[in-house]
Amino acid sequence: MIELLVTLAIILVLTTMFFGFNSASHQRQQLKLCRQNLQTIFVSLEIYSGDSSGKFPVVAAARTSETVLALLVPRYTVDTSVFICPGGKDSPLPAGEDFAGKKISYAYYMGRFANHPAAALMSDRQVDVQSKAPGDSLFSTAGQPPGNNHSKFGGNLLFCDGHLESFPSLTPAALPVDSGIVLLNPRPR
Repeated sequence: MIELLVTLAIILVLTTMFFGFNSASHQRQQLKLCRQNLQTIFVSLEIYSGDSSGKFPVVAAARTSETVLALLVPRYTVDTSVFICPGGKDSPLPAGEDFAGKKISYAYYMGRFANHPAAALMSDRQVDVQSKAPGDSLFSTAGQPPGNNHSKFGGNLLFCDGHLESFPSLTPAALPVDSGIVLLNPRPR
């Protein structure tokens, strides 16, 4: 009888772990942790812009967000763990080291200034680097790459004034990539 109860308890624990880690509540928790990462990165970006006449980091001919955001390390932050989304499958980064040749989890709108408060500055990895109209796919709708940091549960956007919003997979608002702005996704997985 005791063996049967122990076996049932083990099955219950394993089932709870399996379904708990794949649940919507787990995804919401990861979105929350992701928001905290983006808030931490924003502090570094804000200090950088203060040192650069209000301009956020720019690297001529950059093709990925890693190239540009690596400018923040180590002068503006040594905490490289915040560049990896808890919902993504990207490997951890070495602490305090340049990560330009590695993978991060976040997209970056290069060319923005701090005085554009309503403009998006960073986000979870997006499906592409084009402007988005309402109803367009911003993040993966099926949980498959690209744009699937949070499976099919959308993602977060950080704006130039530091506020964050969670967006569904299909964007409810226009997210233009204006002239002089380049949306950079991280390296492909």
